[in-house]
Amino acid sequence: MKKKRIGDTQCPIARGLERVGEWWSILILRDALHGYSRFDQFQQSLGIAPNMLTRRLASLVKSGLLERRLYNQRPPRYEYVLTDKGRDFRPVLLALMAWGNRHFTPEGKALLLVDARTGKPADPILTDRLTGRPMTDKDFVLRPGPAAKARIRDRYAVP
Repeated sequence: MKKKRIGDTQCPIARGLERVGEWWSILILRDALHGYSRFDQFQQSLGIAPNMLTRRLASLVKSGLLERRLYNQRPPRYEYVLTDKGRDFRPVLLALMAWGNRHFTPEGKALLLVDARTGKPADPILTDRLTGRPMTDKDFVLRPGPAAKARIRDRYAVP
């Protein structure tokens, strides 16, 4: 019997996790957003085994988050460049960083998001693009979308 993949569900969270849920993948995307693009840069930054890095990079390319580009003919060498889909992951990383800083840094914050012009610390929040309002749990709730199947409609039905 074929194993069911997480992405077989309609849940966008499950589908997203299928692409980036493995922690090495998230750290590779972090480094790519920081400007790294070459295999040796990722390997040195992460201390990851070459075979694992190769698999993770291939997976990110297959998912459309990175694009593999030849930068040297002889010997053939490739770089891994963020796609639009990969760059769209930045807010997710910033939210994860802010959450980690808020809850898991007993020794103090090792990485901060700051305003590039002023150098003042920033505290990222999720806002509604249309209204600019912060997305609090009392003001914004999940509801089934137009493509939702019965399982999703049942899970998020209005009581």
